[in-house]
Formats: sequence, C-alpha cells, structure tokens
Amino acid sequence: MAASVRLPKLLRLWGAHARMDVLFLARSMRTALAWYLADMLLAVSTAVWAFLLAARFDGIGAWSRDQVVFLLGLAMLARAVVDLVFNMNVGYPSRRIGRGQLDHLLLMPQPLWQSLASDGFAPVSGSGQLIVSVGVLVYAARALALPVDAAWLGLLVVHVLAGASILLSFAYLWGSLAFVAPRGAEEINSSSMRLLEQLKPFPLDGVGALLAGGLLSVVPAGFLAWLPARVLLGLETRPLARLWTPAAALAFAALAVFVFRRGLRHYARTGSARYLSHGHRR
Repeated sequence: MAASVRLPKLLRLWGAHARMDVLFLARSMRTALAWYLADMLLAVSTAVWAFLLAARFDGIGAWSRDQVVFLLGLAMLARAVVDLVFNMNVGYPSRRIGRGQLDHLLLMPQPLWQSLASDGFAPVSGSGQLIVSVGVLVYAARALALPVDAAWLGLLVVHVLAGASILLSFAYLWGSLAFVAPRGAEEINSSSMRLLEQLKPFPLDGVGALLAGGLLSVVPAGFLAWLPARVLLGLETRPLARLWTPAAALAFAALAVFVFRRGLRHYARTGSARYLSHGHRR
C-alpha cells in the first residue's frame, strides 16, 4: 500500500521538475543550443580517445572498430541515464553533503530517498548525452547487423539500468565520506568518478585476471560497458552471464545504501561543517 501511494507522488515530482527544466531552456533559444552543444561535446570527449585508437588500428585487441563503437555507446548511455535522473549534483553526493545542501532535503516534508530521486530530474537539459549515446548505439548496431528484437532490447535496457545503478552507487560510496571529511571527500569523489569514466570504454579482454578483477570490484568500470557489451554482442556465451551485471548492481546498491545510512547517522550527531572554521566554505 505504501509503495502504491508513493509512486504517484514521485511521478508528480518528476512532472514538476520536468516543467521547470523546460522553462529553464525555453527562456532563450541561444541558451538552449549552447547548453545542448556543450553537453554533447562533453559526452563525446569522455570516450573519443578509445574511438580514435580503434579507428587508427582498426580495433582494440580482439574487438573490431564497430564493436568498440558499440562499447562506447553503452558506456555513454549509462552515464546519460544518471545525468538525466540524478542531475544538479544529486549524482555527486559529496557536493550536496559537504556544502550543507543536504540540510535543504532533510527539511522537506517527504522521505529523503524521494527527494534524492526527484530533485535532479532533468529530462530536457540533461538529455544531450542521451541523444549522442543512442545515436552511437544505433550506428554500431546497424554496422554490426545485430539481431535487434524485443528480447534484445529488453536485455539492453536491463544492462544499461544496471550499469547506471553501479555508477551511481560508486558515487555514493565515495561521496558518503563527506559526512566525515566534507572538503577532502569532494575531491576524492570527483577524482574517483573521473577514473571510472576514463576506464569504462576500454575492453578488458586480455588484461589479466588480477586487473580485470579490480576493474569489476574496486573500480567497477567493467560492469558499465565491457561485460554488458560482451553479452549483447554474443561474445559471452556462459549461461549466467546475463545475470552478472544486474546482480552486481544489486550488490553495489545495497553497499552504497548501507554506507550512506551510516554516514547519515554520523551527520545527525555532528551536523554540517559548512559554517565552521574548518568547514568546506563559510
């Protein structure tokens, strides 16, 4: 019953934020075009190095150029989903926590999870990277002549959402350090996410068991694109391979919720350090 009551409210909140997002860009066509152009260029720049490398050598390792392009599209799409739903620094919790902005959400007359799930919803201004990544995936799917049907599209959606969940969970695992060290955690959160972004469009075949294990656990870049791409391209034939990324998403999400709740309990005792002499800002 509780879930059935909360879902319509979350949808109403998304609708309100969507209207505000439209009004934000509708003020000026010049602003809207500049915003989209900048967002698209940023999306391409985070992964263009892998494409250029594949184009120069006609692939990377056992991956052909078109397979690498598909890998890039998946990597960008996972990031695009996070930017679409968890924009406005909701996807970088250290900034909200360390700058005292979490207090604004705690004062809202609704559960904290509902505020976090709706406060960064930006379906218009946050869709630049989504448009680029979908275009890249469509191009690669046609070039590879993939058997795209309803089952394949369903598998794609599940793996993209799982990758986005892992990306967001990773951000909250490191961002929760801001409950203890607000200024240092912001740097760590940004640097760890930058590392993950740089590694996610790289195929991990042949990198060695130790490094591959690290990139599927400590820095879970392999779950964002490489492993889903192997499944969707038919390169991974083991029966349970389709479940690996969704299972990892559940595990990382559970760990992130646990760490965030522990940090929140500490925050309830100490409060924000923003206005103290040793805080992030005064």
